[in-house]
Amino acid sequence: MKLLVVDVGNTSTAVGLWSGGRVSHVAHCDGGFAEARGVAARLAGRGRIAGLAYLSVVPAADGDWESLATGVLDIPFLRIDYRMIGGTNGFSGFSLDYPKPETIGADRLADAAAAVDRYGAPVLVCDFGTAFTAAVVTADRVWRGGVIAPGFPLMRDYLYERTAKLPRMELGGKCPRIGRSTEEAMRFGARVGYRGMVREIVTQLGTNFGTDFRLVATGGFAKWVLKDAGLPFAIDPTLTLHGAGLLASTRLR
Repeated sequence: MKLLVVDVGNTSTAVGLWSGGRVSHVAHCDGGFAEARGVAARLAGRGRIAGLAYLSVVPAADGDWESLATGVLDIPFLRIDYRMIGGTNGFSGFSLDYPKPETIGADRLADAAAAVDRYGAPVLVCDFGTAFTAAVVTADRVWRGGVIAPGFPLMRDYLYERTAKLPRMELGGKCPRIGRSTEEAMRFGARVGYRGMVREIVTQLGTNFGTDFRLVATGGFAKWVLKDAGLPFAIDPTLTLHGAGLLASTRLR
């Protein structure tokens, strides 16, 4: 089975092909729907596509993608949600223990499904995007809940937008031993402070559940934030897209 997989984020859209548990031909599009649509259309020409597995944190984009799938490409539009977990035909890697499962973000479900599939349980999967999210699946393969915190870009932008003199810090680059300029001081504070937040979340969740989780990270800022952090994360750039394909495929069996 081959699926188009689409992950619409706040700053970019990821598009790829999912087949047999593997994700390939991944493109990250910063130009909105018009750019991502062209990528999806080209990928759809690479063989028979069973459907478009879709997740998004931008509701305004949903209609465009559904129209592309069902109208232009003539394939099923498979929106990722909690109903793809468990049941007779759902993903069986874990079950949900959550008061209102319909409120769980599709990206968090996809991350957890892929993490359990690739790394087992117990697992703590963290997504380093515009927002930072974490999901906990315990050893009995139950999704217990998670964490949502500001992502690294929000920390950077807040400093710029809410102060009169601080510049917009460029992402990436080496972290200094100490700030010897305004830019270096901001970079040190943001990167080291952000790593401290992540470390505290990991530590507290391990204490709360009395276990050492397998740590899995994805998202555009994971590699940069975690570099030299001393945290044993496996960084998996295609995790969310794999989870989208994995969950959507349960609807096409």
